[in-house]
Amino acid sequence: MKNLSFDIEISDVFDLGKYEDMELYAPFHIAVAATAVHGGEERVWFSEGEGRRPALNLTQQRAHELLEYLGEMQQKGVRVCAWNGLGFDFKWLGRQAENVSLAARIALKSYDPMFQFFNQAGFPVGLAKVAQAMRIPQQKLMDGADAPKKWQAGDHKEVMDYCLGDCQMTNLVIAAIQKAKQIQWVTARGSISSKPLARLKPVEEVIDDPGPDQSWMDTPLPKIKFYRWVQDALGHRR
Repeated sequence: MKNLSFDIEISDVFDLGKYEDMELYAPFHIAVAATAVHGGEERVWFSEGEGRRPALNLTQQRAHELLEYLGEMQQKGVRVCAWNGLGFDFKWLGRQAENVSLAARIALKSYDPMFQFFNQAGFPVGLAKVAQAMRIPQQKLMDGADAPKKWQAGDHKEVMDYCLGDCQMTNLVIAAIQKAKQIQWVTARGSISSKPLARLKPVEEVIDDPGPDQSWMDTPLPKIKFYRWVQDALGHRR
């Protein structure tokens, strides 16, 4: 089965405090998105503004075209993936496309290695920390918090390359996880830790799996925080 990773970058500029919940600054607006089939087609998705320059945000129509593309690829048997796609990318793509129910249905059939990791470890992990531990040669081109600032400053190509690069990195990380049957990451202390991951599971299966042991945490992140929007969109129906 081929893997297709996708990623979005938002246009909203804000200063996120340490340990602060990003959702406090929602709703978010999508500046640009990218899709990359591992070893195949790569695309950057944006809308044109004045002088054919990239617009500040994707139009509703363009966002819906991206959703339809992802759904069509799933129908063709392609594994659609996104790092934290359930909790972020699909949610805001659905809002931008004004079709949250379609985004929710695609999200349930998608693969989110970060969500699967969370359901084992009880905490999220960043793509860059996993890529570093698994010795992926490709590196992030910028800090994610800088992307909206650069986009608004007109550095569109740089942000496009960054967004596409994250898709490529996700594909490489997923391939490494599948080969090793485990996920490794660099901890806050700088050491490398790992969790077994025998196979990638679709989001809907991970949702149904028992939640993580978070008894050792003072302020655990609730599992439902990642997919409450899916329940709301589908009326709690699967």
